Amino acid sequence: MNDPVPKVRLAWPIRLVGALPLGLLRWLGSGLGLLVYLASGAYRGKIRDNLRTAGLDSPAMRRAAAREAGRALAELPFIWSCPQVQLLALVRCETMALLDRADAAGRGLLLITLHLGGFEVGGRVYAARARRTGAKLTVLYKPPTKAWLRPLVRSSRAGPGFEALPADLAGVRAMLRALRSRGAVALLPDQVPSAGDGRWAPFFGRPAYTSTLPQRLAERTGAMVLLAVCERLPRGQGWNLHLEEIAESPSPEHLNARFEEAIRRRPEQYLWGYSRYKAPASGARDRAGQARSQGDS
Repeated sequence: MNDPVPKVRLAWPIRLVGALPLGLLRWLGSGLGLLVYLASGAYRGKIRDNLRTAGLDSPAMRRAAAREAGRALAELPFIWSCPQVQLLALVRCETMALLDRADAAGRGLLLITLHLGGFEVGGRVYAARARRTGAKLTVLYKPPTKAWLRPLVRSSRAGPGFEALPADLAGVRAMLRALRSRGAVALLPDQVPSAGDGRWAPFFGRPAYTSTLPQRLAERTGAMVLLAVCERLPRGQGWNLHLEEIAESPSPEHLNARFEEAIRRRPEQYLWGYSRYKAPASGARDRAGQARSQGDS
């Protein structure tokens, strides 16, 4: 059944906000992020605990992380609504030749990123580039539980050069088909997957339940794997996109190690407010796996 109300009501605010200058949006987001940090003890506690686990905690770092989280939220309408040519002009990348190498390799491309900086920008850069050759980027998204939010999330994940699919079995099969046909897919695997879709692996020295989907996709298709990290530049200057090849299997252990390296370069831009070390919903098997991992550490 179609939702009769929110689609139109949500589209106009997003477009209006997205038309504001990027520097202004980030300034507003910085204030909003700090306000939420000061108002929510639970949020402050998550940021503090995660930074302590990583050995990066300090009052200044907590506040900086809160401001950057606000900037990440505030710039999303700009990223979603910005024309591709304008968005590309705001991205610096000294490693773009890796995409040419991926094209020349004649195999699929698995583009992996994490929730740091402008994490939605890297995929859009690739999609804009791929459009010139008629290619597209396949991405998965998790539909919200609230029905009125689904049209917004679906439309924000779509765009020229994109194929956005719900994160279910059909979506994973579509990713396999895309990689086997020498297409490209993008993943954000640094959050807790469903029970049975990951395994416990160290993340800053503590077991974190981590997705095995990148490893399965790479091993079944022989795709080239690139890590894309899009750091936010000061004020409204845009982003710095850094690409690097992951030559080893993108296992949970290898990915978490790569993510740690990227986070240590710009720790304030990582989303520390997420419960990264929680167990997946349900499954005595997964709780037993956590216990074994903690016992081995």
